[in-house]
Amino acid sequence: MEINLITPAKKHSRNGNRTSAIRWAGFLRKNGHKVEINTKYDGSPCDLMIALHARHAAPAINLYRLRYPNGPLVVALGGTDVNTFLKSEPKTTLNSMEHADALVCLHNQVGEKLPNHLIRKLYVIYQSAKPLPSPRKLSKRNFDICVVGHLRQEKDPLRAALAVRLLPKASRVRLFHLGKAHNDDWAHAAIKEQSQNFRYHWLGDVPGWRVRRELTKTCLMALTSNQEGGANVISEAIVAGVPIVASNIPGNTGLLGMDYPGLYPLGDEHALAEIFLQAEDDPAFLKRLENTCNLLRPKFLPKCESDKWNNLITDVASQAQGRYQPS
Repeated sequence: MEINLITPAKKHSRNGNRTSAIRWAGFLRKNGHKVEINTKYDGSPCDLMIALHARHAAPAINLYRLRYPNGPLVVALGGTDVNTFLKSEPKTTLNSMEHADALVCLHNQVGEKLPNHLIRKLYVIYQSAKPLPSPRKLSKRNFDICVVGHLRQEKDPLRAALAVRLLPKASRVRLFHLGKAHNDDWAHAAIKEQSQNFRYHWLGDVPGWRVRRELTKTCLMALTSNQEGGANVISEAIVAGVPIVASNIPGNTGLLGMDYPGLYPLGDEHALAEIFLQAEDDPAFLKRLENTCNLLRPKFLPKCESDKWNNLITDVASQAQGRYQPS
C-alpha cells in the first residue's frame, strides 16, 4: 500500500513525534508498504493515511476525508490531544477522531478520557526500543540519574533538579538532563539552575546516540512530566535495563502499571528526593525497580510494536474495502 504518514514534527526535529513517525514508517516498509512522511497534506492520492495528532493534523485529516470519503484513516493520538485539546479545542479534536477508522494510543489508560463511542476504535500500541549494543557500565564513584526530555511546561523539567537540591551533602547523586529548551525562558532557567545546583548538569539538545550512551552509565532515569501520551523514553529505559522513577500520571502508569514501586506524587520534589535517596542507599529497592522493569520488557521490543502496526493496517484496509461493497 502507498501510505501517507502526516506528523507535525519537521524533518530534522529530535522530538518524540518525529522519532515515532520514522520508526513506524520503518516497520511498515519492512512489511512491503511504501511510506512517505510529510508535515502537511496536499490532497494527493494514497491508499491509506496515518495522521499523528488529532489536533495538529486536523487540516490534513479534513482534506483527506473530503477528497477520499472512504479512504482508510488511522489517527495516532498525542498526549496533548487527550490531556489538553479535548478540553481546550474539543470540536476540532473530536472531529478528527470521528473521521478515523482507528485511533492509536500509546498507553492503556487513554480510553478513560474518550467518549464511550470512540473506545471501540482504540488500538493500544506500545512504543518500542532497541537493546543497547553493549552492556551497561555504571559509575562506581557517583550515583548518576538522568532526565531525558525537552524543557517545556508539560515535562515539569526542573522537578528532578529541585529534588536533588534536597539531598544530604554526603549523597553521591549527579543529575544529567538531556533535552532541548522549548524557548529562551527555559534555557535561562536551566542555565541558572546549573549555576546554583552543583548536582545538576544540563546537556541540551543531543542526538539519539548520546541518549543511548547516557543509558549505558546512568543508575536511574527520572520522568517528571505532568502529562504524557506514552513517553518513548520509558521504552528506551526499560529495554536498556535502566530502573525508572516516574510521576504518577496516567501516561506513566499506563505503561508501568498502577502498582509500580518507583512512582511519586506529581510535582512533589520532596517525595522525589526520598525515592532518589532510597535508590542510592538501598540496593534491594534499586534491584526491585530493575526487576519490575525487566518483567515489562517484552512488550516494548520492536517485534511486538511492528506486529501490532501491521495487523492494524490490515484491519483498517479491510474496513475501508468493505465500504466500497454495494449494499
